[in-house]
Amino acid sequence: MLVERFHMVASSTVFLLTVGLLAELASGLVENSNDTKTSSGSYAVGRFPFLMPKVIPYKPELYLCTPVKVDYTKSYYIVGFEPNATMATAHHMLLYGCGAPGSESAVWNCGEMAKSDPDGKEEVGSPCGTGSSSQIIYAWARDAPKLELPENVGFKVGKDSPIKYIVLQVHYAHIDKFKDGTTYDDSGIFLHYTLKTMTKQAGVLLLGTGGYIPPNKVEHMETLCDIRENKTIHPFAYRTHTHSLGRVVSGYRVRVDEQGTDHWTRLGKRDPLTPQMFYPVESTEPILYKDRLAARCTMESNRNTITNIGATNNDEMCNFYLMYYVENDEPLSMKYCFSNGPPYFYWRNKETELNNIPDYDASHL
Repeated sequence: MLVERFHMVASSTVFLLTVGLLAELASGLVENSNDTKTSSGSYAVGRFPFLMPKVIPYKPELYLCTPVKVDYTKSYYIVGFEPNATMATAHHMLLYGCGAPGSESAVWNCGEMAKSDPDGKEEVGSPCGTGSSSQIIYAWARDAPKLELPENVGFKVGKDSPIKYIVLQVHYAHIDKFKDGTTYDDSGIFLHYTLKTMTKQAGVLLLGTGGYIPPNKVEHMETLCDIRENKTIHPFAYRTHTHSLGRVVSGYRVRVDEQGTDHWTRLGKRDPLTPQMFYPVESTEPILYKDRLAARCTMESNRNTITNIGATNNDEMCNFYLMYYVENDEPLSMKYCFSNGPPYFYWRNKETELNNIPDYDASHL
């Protein structure tokens, strides 16, 4: 058994559960997690249905989280992600690997804008518990198809891993279909996993920004991070994410030569309004200690007001996800790399010490 479902009772103001599902949660186990197939490498691969437990979102722009606890006596390797969602219902979904969940409830409000409820009627919290390890292991939006990892690559969870819980977060931007109370949602992801030890451990590094976009302007939202861990990183997939103002998102590996000239190797570039799946990187050359990673989102606003970075569909986001593996090693300790964004941070800032910046390439498809 890969995982057991959390079985605490959650507030009915956030969602409704069927009686059958309540009984399932109370039992502490979810059946049908042992659907297996054989991979091309001739090892058994299980299929676990990690789905929202028949929730009824009650307000627009709601983020809901639900957890599963990983069997800590064994090491499991997640080798594939099979979405069970449509963009008509779910704006986007994230899978977090956590040391502890952000709540003891079966489902809770986990949006960035969630506040403590003074009446105690609604459970709110972050996806992962305060002070626990937290990393994104998968992201989905815009009807992206399933993702199978390369051979012998997997996300290690459970024993000997900081990931003891997996938390599914679903963003419900619109709730018209749920208003009459007769329709529930079971969006989520079927996890493909194996007990076979994978020699290549997968990781995800999320590059993003803060900041804001002025009205009626094209703006560049940029971030930069240094690789300060002595590891060899093998990139194999990337994903872009913005809301409606994004036009181009691009990511690069930057390596300086002995003469001080930066060489920019493009990892990926997409229109973020196409299916937001993980695509193969354009360059699989290793990323090494002292290399730098850079990402830019070109945003075009025709609005008469400022657009801030934020959680709702009326806000914006600038994200570039890089999926990679390390061979016979642990993934990067660094999971997130964020800048302050415009108008405070740009690649051209003197303190970045960047040169040879590919301005045109980074903003044009």
